[in-house]
Amino acid sequence: MRPMQRLGGGGFGFPGVQSMAAKLALGLVVGSVLSLLAGSAGDLLLLFPSGVVSRLWLWQPFTYPFIERSPLGIIFGAMILYSIGGSLEGSWGPRRLLWVIWGGAVLAGILTTLLSLVVPLAGAYTGGWVMGTIAWVVHGLYIGRGQTNFWGIPVTGNVMALIGAGFVVLNGLTGGWASQIPELFALGIAFVYMRGGSPRHLWLRVQHWRLQRQLRGRSRHLRVISEERPESDKFLN
Repeated sequence: MRPMQRLGGGGFGFPGVQSMAAKLALGLVVGSVLSLLAGSAGDLLLLFPSGVVSRLWLWQPFTYPFIERSPLGIIFGAMILYSIGGSLEGSWGPRRLLWVIWGGAVLAGILTTLLSLVVPLAGAYTGGWVMGTIAWVVHGLYIGRGQTNFWGIPVTGNVMALIGAGFVVLNGLTGGWASQIPELFALGIAFVYMRGGSPRHLWLRVQHWRLQRQLRGRSRHLRVISEERPESDKFLN
């Protein structure tokens, strides 16, 4: 694991307010508050899979990651994005953090919408915890067998990722699995990405496969030249 760089924070190692992690956390707080203040109009920022399909509310997969509707969801979601996201940003940089955390949540929303074409999904989804789930699980898998802590308890990164997945499972058991579909997709996205499923890695694998195929095709036209020369060549020297 590469050493984590802190981004202008104080002595506690938190990222600075200009970091991407801070912007994501602030976006979650501001988006959630504005959605609550706007009332029914603010509901248009949530993810309605049926609305995306039938009414072409195509912006919703991009806006719902910044919306939570409960005080705990807003506060703890912002804290996770700021602290855990800041740690990832120290190693990855702001652009990669944005595409993995926010982009992963957008992809989870798109997959949820596609699933609604097969399985009817009623209601709306918030996405603050979708981003938080991706940040949590990715951070744990990034640390791997290294040590981190969970509320002061020393655990490995893999155990930390398992705890994050456990929250999704518990919410599914208590509130119904249909309410956790974006989070379930987020778990799969985080795992696939950290196991080499990023677009860059996939493109490199495609390039490697194409190169190997070209080399095998060219090798079929090559002939091995024997080291033994014909009898007629012996008299040329």
